[in-house]
Amino acid sequence: MYNLIKKVFFRFPPEKIHYQVMKGLQILHGVPMGKRILHSFCMPKKTGLERTLWGLTFKNPVGLAAGFDKDAKYTDELASLGFGFVEIGTVTPVAQPGNDQPRLFRLPMDKALINRMGFNNGGAVPAAKRLQKRKSDIIIGGNIGKNKITPNEEAISDYEKCFQALFDVVDYFVVNVSSPNTPNLRALQEKEPLKQLLHHLQMLNEQKAKPKPILLKIAPDLTDSQLDDIIEIVTETKLAGLVATNTTISREGLQTPPDEVEAIGAGGLSGLPVKEKATEVIRYISKKTKGSIPIIAVGGIFTAADAQEKLDAGASLVQVYTGFIYEGPAIAKKICDGLK
Repeated sequence: MYNLIKKVFFRFPPEKIHYQVMKGLQILHGVPMGKRILHSFCMPKKTGLERTLWGLTFKNPVGLAAGFDKDAKYTDELASLGFGFVEIGTVTPVAQPGNDQPRLFRLPMDKALINRMGFNNGGAVPAAKRLQKRKSDIIIGGNIGKNKITPNEEAISDYEKCFQALFDVVDYFVVNVSSPNTPNLRALQEKEPLKQLLHHLQMLNEQKAKPKPILLKIAPDLTDSQLDDIIEIVTETKLAGLVATNTTISREGLQTPPDEVEAIGAGGLSGLPVKEKATEVIRYISKKTKGSIPIIAVGGIFTAADAQEKLDAGASLVQVYTGFIYEGPAIAKKICDGLK
């Protein structure tokens, strides 16, 4: 049924239909019987899928990746779609419009998306206020970044502001220095600036009565040497884990005609083309550390088999984003019910 609905959705610009669909979900969730209808279609039936990590109990290992609910507007509605956790953001200290539209593109032949959203969001404080009012008990991750106009030399201040604003309303944090859509952001993945940033956040974290898990989201385009540096930094700063991976700047192996891809221009590629690369990164880190660093897997997860591949490679949890667009609102149920 969703394949028919998807054909209609795909006739509209991606960003426009996203907000229309989410508004519709919000309305359905708010009417009598609406929530029960969503549960009947989307809640996993399989039991025994709980995962305990960082002292948190996830109802199931399938989460929604950052970027879908940037401003924490739909966490209760998304909880009704069967996800075990939702990661909001990326949020920045101050609201910003992001890059010029159009900035989100579908590649149906590749089951992929290209985006250059540029951290469009309403700011960390308004997001925190919304999370204070949420009714569901779903685990929430807070994905944090820096404003576009903030120079890298002052980036630590931006991450600190987001950390402090969200601390009381999220269950874990993800530090995003790997998006390709904010100028020079990926330079913060270099060894020394990254160590400084993470040491600072951990210092703030240790000052809290109950510190929160802090994870780092990494790009799929890192070399083995760079991954070795990441492992060293995570170990040194005692980070809780990694999110692997963000979108790629590569365009290799696409089925979409090259002229169409070129016409789209810059942006991060997500979906099926990232699947293998993300799994390789997860497997490399897991083997190198003997599984000592917990990993949330993202990249090319559409089916239970895709999720199982990531778990077998060494991930503890998985997240979907592009798969949600292509497979529909019951994706968490389908994956959970199909896991080993």
